[in-house]
Amino acid sequence: MAYELFYWPGIQGRGEFVRLALEEAGAPYVDVAREDGTGPMMAGLDEPPRPPFAPPYLRDGDLVIGQSAAILLYLGPRLGLVGEGEADRIWTHQIQLTIADAVAEAHDTHHPIASSLTYEDQRPEAARRAADFRAARIPKYLAWCERVLEANPAGPRWLVGAAPSYADLSLFQLVEGLAYAFPKATERALARAPKVVALHKAVAARPRIAAYLASERREAFNESGVFRRYPELDG
Repeated sequence: MAYELFYWPGIQGRGEFVRLALEEAGAPYVDVAREDGTGPMMAGLDEPPRPPFAPPYLRDGDLVIGQSAAILLYLGPRLGLVGEGEADRIWTHQIQLTIADAVAEAHDTHHPIASSLTYEDQRPEAARRAADFRAARIPKYLAWCERVLEANPAGPRWLVGAAPSYADLSLFQLVEGLAYAFPKATERALARAPKVVALHKAVAARPRIAAYLASERREAFNESGVFRRYPELDG
C-alpha cells in the first residue's frame, strides 16, 4: 500500500523533507493534494481523535502522523534511512529537529511578526531579522553540521554512521533552501563548511535523488514557500 502524503501543492516547504526520504527509498507514495486538490487534506485536519495540527502529515493505513520530524522518525526504520541502534535513531532525530529549527528561523526572516501578514507589511522587521540570520544563525547552524560530520566515528561522509540517513537528505534540502533564499550569505558560510558542501554534492548525485530533482515532481523554489528570495534580505 502506498503512503499518502498531505501537503500544499505548488511549494516545496516542509513537505519536501518527507518527499526526499520517500524518493531516496523508492517507496510508493501518493502526493494527495497535488492529485486531488486540498479538500481531502483539509478534511483530514478535522479527523478525530488525533488530528494533525497542519500539513505536512502522512497516512499509513489507519495511522496518521503530523510534523516533518515525527514523520521521518516513523519512516526512517521502514525505509532503511536510519541506523538500527537506539542511540543512532535518537541522534538522527536530534539532528532532524535542529534542522527544523533552522528552517523555522529561515521562514521567520520574511515573516517575523505574523504569518497572517504579507511580507510587505513587515519589511522593516524582516530586514532586521534577516541581518541577524545572515550574520549569526546561518554560520552557526552550518558550523554545527560541519562539527557533527567531523565527529562521526564512521567518517565525515554522512552525519550518522557509514550510510546515508534521512538527516543527510534534510541537510541537503536545508542547504538548497538557504542557497536559494540567501545565496551570498550561504556561500560565505559554506566556504567554512567543506564537509557540508561534500555531503550536499553526494546527496544530489544519488541516483534516485538525481532523478527526482530532474523530474516534474520536484517543485521549484518560489516566494510562497518556506525559503523565499528577497534580494534585499540577503545583504
